[in-house]
Amino acid sequence: MYKKYIYSVALVALFFICVVEGDRIFVAPKLPQASKSMVTEKKYVSPYVTISAFDDHFREAADSIGWDWKLLAAIGFTESRFDSTALSQVGASGVMQVMPRTLQQFGVPDSLCFEPRRNIMAATGLLKSLDHIFRRIDNVDERSNFVLASYNAGIGHISDAMRLADKYGRNRYKWENSVDTFLILKSEPQYYTDSLCKNGQFKDWKQTIQFIKKVKRRWHKYKKLQEAYDDSIRNIMLNDSTVEIRCK
Repeated sequence: MYKKYIYSVALVALFFICVVEGDRIFVAPKLPQASKSMVTEKKYVSPYVTISAFDDHFREAADSIGWDWKLLAAIGFTESRFDSTALSQVGASGVMQVMPRTLQQFGVPDSLCFEPRRNIMAATGLLKSLDHIFRRIDNVDERSNFVLASYNAGIGHISDAMRLADKYGRNRYKWENSVDTFLILKSEPQYYTDSLCKNGQFKDWKQTIQFIKKVKRRWHKYKKLQEAYDDSIRNIMLNDSTVEIRCK
């Protein structure tokens, strides 16, 4: 008599099991997820050594004229020690100590003369034009002496010194012991009254000559810092496969 109920009881029991344990029985088991500690995260580093807060602007400007950005940074340090609020007694302003006439020439209004990017780009525009003027000087390092001298003293005084050098049998396209000598002599009446001199006396020759030397020394220091930085990054990457160079 109990046999006729056995199938019914079995069906009820099976239904109960399906309702209570169905998810565990019929759903595919979840695979264990990797813990966060198992996920390898890439660590990205910059390809550039850090020199100042304006490095991105220096690189952008340098790319526009094909210069080493560290040379622009060296000029910025020498001019203002990276002080974007600097203002000289003669009116030169900002990181690169740009004169008002140059800022106007490159479309920078007075209200933005201290804005770092605008200031650096205006200075770079001037450097580009000077580089073009001295394009006959094939040696790039030699040409940079004339560009830097003109940036500091003005193209007029450097042109006078070049003409005097030529008159007295010196190489007008050589800076040391040639054009720099006559830039110094332009402080003396015998030379600045010469008809070849179109821009009169020049008393600040010492500042100009020192400016070139300071910029070149600073540039050399920055290049050494970049080389040391490159070496350190290479060593890190050799020992840590998760480190990658950030795209430039």
